[in-house]
Amino acid sequence: MDNETIKSQLLEIEESKLDFSVTLTGKESKRVNGLYKPETREILLHNKNFSDDNELMYTAIHEYTHHLINEEEIAEAGGREPLKSSRVHNTAFWAKFHALLDIAEEKGIYKMDMTSSPELEKLTAEIRTDYLEANGRLMVEFGKKLAEAHRLCEESHIRYEDYLDRVLRLPRTAAASISKVAAVPVNPAIGFENMKMVSAIKKSEDRAVAEEMLNKGKSPETVREMMKRKASGEGDQKSKLEKEKQRLEKTINELSRRLEIVEEHLASM
Repeated sequence: MDNETIKSQLLEIEESKLDFSVTLTGKESKRVNGLYKPETREILLHNKNFSDDNELMYTAIHEYTHHLINEEEIAEAGGREPLKSSRVHNTAFWAKFHALLDIAEEKGIYKMDMTSSPELEKLTAEIRTDYLEANGRLMVEFGKKLAEAHRLCEESHIRYEDYLDRVLRLPRTAAASISKVAAVPVNPAIGFENMKMVSAIKKSEDRAVAEEMLNKGKSPETVREMMKRKASGEGDQKSKLEKEKQRLEKTINELSRRLEIVEEHLASM
């Protein structure tokens, strides 16, 4: 594949009004497979890191996700370059990336075809049934036992927190998550980590939607971001602008305080 072919396929996955370039570096890198430079809108791909075009496209889509998010942030900032976040691989990024991978698979641009490895298919089925689901069921039973232990602690005038800390030596946050999973009906087939996420959703109808998305193959990040947007009412433009205003005011105040400190130090020299 060449630079223009890769760019054409990326645009086929999702259009971008912000122009960008793709460059195959012809190099191998032990640190990264590729990177995106927001200042110059460049996607660099170290193509000697990949054994085939499919692996290359996975990284190309990853870096293109950075470009699309950069485009969104510029639009939200009224065409100005946005302040860069120190954490670029957040939940919103992974949700966007996985959505693009879904589209790429539908269009035949990228594939994850496990049928080429019957051994991997068999192992995947074992992991899902014998470990993810089995562990989910085990943790539900664990949560029920913790609830019983809580009751017995109260009857015996023993602080449950002290019992967790020094008898079970179980972190309180872990105990709370396990207990919540046991208290809310969630399908163990989605695995304990996803069960924790779903059980934390307050409304039963929202929990059902989240669980259905996971069962249909959506990533945890996609589900988490969807629920986050729904909870924050991201569709409300006024709310979005007010939050942006608060973030900017906070940044300005912090910079102003820092400027005052620097000026004081300069004046004392």
